[in-house]
Amino acid sequence: VYKRQDMNKAKEISKVDGKDFLRSAFAAEQEVLSVQLKLSSESITHDGVMGDVNEQHFISVLRKYLPNRYSVDSAIVIDSNGATSDQIDIVIYDRQYTPTLLDQYNHRFIPAESVYAIFEVKPTINKGYLEYAAKKAESVRALERTSVPITHVGGDPVIKNLFPIVAGIVATTIDWAEGFSNEAFTQNNNALVDLQRLDCGLSVTGGCFDLFDEGLKVGPNKNSLAYFIFRLLQKLNSLGTVPAVDWNKYAMVMSEQDA
Repeated sequence: VYKRQDMNKAKEISKVDGKDFLRSAFAAEQEVLSVQLKLSSESITHDGVMGDVNEQHFISVLRKYLPNRYSVDSAIVIDSNGATSDQIDIVIYDRQYTPTLLDQYNHRFIPAESVYAIFEVKPTINKGYLEYAAKKAESVRALERTSVPITHVGGDPVIKNLFPIVAGIVATTIDWAEGFSNEAFTQNNNALVDLQRLDCGLSVTGGCFDLFDEGLKVGPNKNSLAYFIFRLLQKLNSLGTVPAVDWNKYAMVMSEQDA
């Protein structure tokens, strides 16, 4: 009796070694992103347009793997005083409880209270780009965030404590030969403190890092994308929900001119 041979390679790998199946599948996902970034660098002749395209590649990956409670866009962050951040390449923010403001096509202001994390997208990671990303992070973290009591089923209203906004950098490559294990990287990143601190970074072809736990943790090269995303997911989970916006503070600004 003829028995059809199972020719599905992925299924066979999964049967033999499930962990190897996961590593291989996510390594392929990383290769796809790497090819997309390589194509943009070799076929787009305008730096600004290339930067926009690369932002969208990273945004698409994050949208694919982050739960629906997290929105991902390029945007400017704004607070209740009308102060604004620099243009931020990638903002991970709440859209379930917090609206965006003054949307015009792809332009939007995101209330500072709704921001979980921000990332700068660059072609590579080096000292100059680390410092540039750090200044972008500072422009967001310096904004005022409000928090008012939230009524919940468990009892009395509670005020959500403000968590530190996560900031990082993502790129195609990294300039240091030893990647994020290079002493020069560690020295340059350690120099970025307080509002300029960078919590994590990804080089699609050169590994990843984060400071989510105690000390520097460097991820693998081959599966840096998946490692970076899973570590980021764990960090976002630990932050819980964003604070409830004090919309009366925003409303007061609208009435001050009549006072």
